[in-house]
Amino acid sequence: MLLAEDDRAIRHALERALTLEGYEVTAVADGVEALAQAHRRQPDVLVLDVMMPGIDGLQVCRVLRAEGDRTPILMLTARVETADRIAGLDAGADDYVVKPFDVEEVFARLRALLRRTGSGTLPPGHGSQPLAPDGRPVPGRVQDGQAVVVADLRIDPPARRAWRGARELELTRTEFDLLELLARNTGIVLDHSTVYDRIWGYDFGPGSKNLAVYVGYLRRKMDEPGRPPLIHTVRGVGYVLRED
Repeated sequence: MLLAEDDRAIRHALERALTLEGYEVTAVADGVEALAQAHRRQPDVLVLDVMMPGIDGLQVCRVLRAEGDRTPILMLTARVETADRIAGLDAGADDYVVKPFDVEEVFARLRALLRRTGSGTLPPGHGSQPLAPDGRPVPGRVQDGQAVVVADLRIDPPARRAWRGARELELTRTEFDLLELLARNTGIVLDHSTVYDRIWGYDFGPGSKNLAVYVGYLRRKMDEPGRPPLIHTVRGVGYVLRED
C-alpha cells in the first residue's frame, strides 16, 4: 500500500494503524514522492490526501489514470461539498473518506476496494448474483455467455468494459461495479443499503451522499440527447435500471 499525506501527525498515525491491521505500508509526504514510489513499485492500493503541496492528490490520480494505471485509489479529503467529491471522481478516484475520519471507516473502505479489485475480477457474491425475492438468479440479458445487454447498453464483465450504443463508456472501477450490479438486476429496485453492501461492503447510513454522487456521475457518462435514461431513482427506496 502507498500512503501519501503531508500532515506528519496524520501520516504517522495512519501508517501505524494500517501496519497493525496487517498492511505493508510505504508512507510519503507529497505528490511528487507518491508518483515516484508508484512508478518504482506498483502498490495494491493508494491512499492519497487531496490537499498536498506541489502536486496534490487529484493530480497524482490524474497522472496515474492517464498512464493507464488502474490501481484502486482511496482519497482523504477535508472537503465535504458534493462538487469537491465529484472532482475526485473526475480525477479517477474509486472512493473517498472525509476528514476527520474514524480509522475503522478507512479500514472498511480499503477492505471493500481490495475485495472487489484484488484478484482482477469481482469476488463471489459481489455484483454477480441478482436479488430476486425468491432467491433465484434474475440476471440481465446475456449474450454469448458473457455480455450483459439492456436496451442499447452492453457490458462485458470479464473485460470490464461498457458501451452505450457504439460509444464506449470510460468508467472507474466503482462506476463499472455499480453499473454491472444495476444491469444484472434489470427492473429490480435496489435499496440504498443493498447497493452499499454489494459495492462498498459497508452501509454508510441514511445520511451518506456517497451513492447519490456515484449514480449522478454515472448518469452523466451514460445519458445523451436522443437516448432515454436507463437509471431511475425510486424516491425513498433506491435505484433501478430499466427501459421505459
